[in-house]
Amino acid sequence: MRAFGLVAVLSLAALAAPAFAQDLEFELINSSSYNLNELYVSPASADTWGDDILGMDIMPAGTTGTVTITDGLETCAYDLRFVTDTGAEVTSTQDLCELGTFTLHD
Repeated sequence: MRAFGLVAVLSLAALAAPAFAQDLEFELINSSSYNLNELYVSPASADTWGDDILGMDIMPAGTTGTVTITDGLETCAYDLRFVTDTGAEVTSTQDLCELGTFTLHD
């Protein structure tokens, strides 16, 4: 059985940080060889995950998309949880006010 390792690599873009209580937006690049079936984003202070923001959609390997967080909270620290089509998971905590691009690699 082959072990799966998904690594999240952060690339900061030179974008101005949004003001509090505005939408938070970042570019998600799936440079892995796996499809993303689920994506959860929740404030780092939360004890539970929110809804799967991909819903019925998937993010195929090699694609890019924009993720927008519209919860209206005055926080920048968010937990991110990615689930692939093989069931593998990777989590990360990021400052979404400063984040421009988030890239997933094998």
